[in-house]
Amino acid sequence: MTSQIFNAMGIGGLDPAILFIVFLVLILILLIIDIVQGVKLKKLKKTYEGFMAGKNGKSMEAEITALFKDIRFLKSAQKKDASDIRAIRENLTFAYQKIGMIRYDAFREMGGKLSFSIALLNDRDDGFIINSVHSSEGCYTYIKEIKNGRSSIVLGQEEQKALDRALAMNSSGRPVEPIDEEDEPVDMDEMGFEEL
Repeated sequence: MTSQIFNAMGIGGLDPAILFIVFLVLILILLIIDIVQGVKLKKLKKTYEGFMAGKNGKSMEAEITALFKDIRFLKSAQKKDASDIRAIRENLTFAYQKIGMIRYDAFREMGGKLSFSIALLNDRDDGFIINSVHSSEGCYTYIKEIKNGRSSIVLGQEEQKALDRALAMNSSGRPVEPIDEEDEPVDMDEMGFEEL
């Protein structure tokens, strides 16, 4: 059996059975590829449907809507927090945060540095100085007002040192520069003061 098409293609002497077998093998290979792809597609479809179903049967749309609600809530909470932080910072400018303290012996016959001057200032350097003078006859306490880091009343030497120490603090209560004094630094915990 001869075919004009096979003759035109130059394979006129080819047995059609061989051609039939080649096509049959190609069809089987394509069928196997189709089955493998079908199995992969089925797994992908199952995964997709599971993803779209969400947790506990909720739809993906409900999940996304809930996420957007959460984002809106977080944004409003962040705005409120920022506003609260600004208010706290404004209030802290009036809180006493700078502390300077000097212990000293007011009289030569007294020892133990029982007298003290303590300056308490806010962020604007307003506040007061308490001076407590301890003697064998008793303890006397005086207070002097401070405005803008200055007193309208003349300060004693120890009071001025306490004020200078307080002025050397930043608004977080830490010294801006090391304090170089001849007397030892006072441990505020030992005196019963908590760190601010």
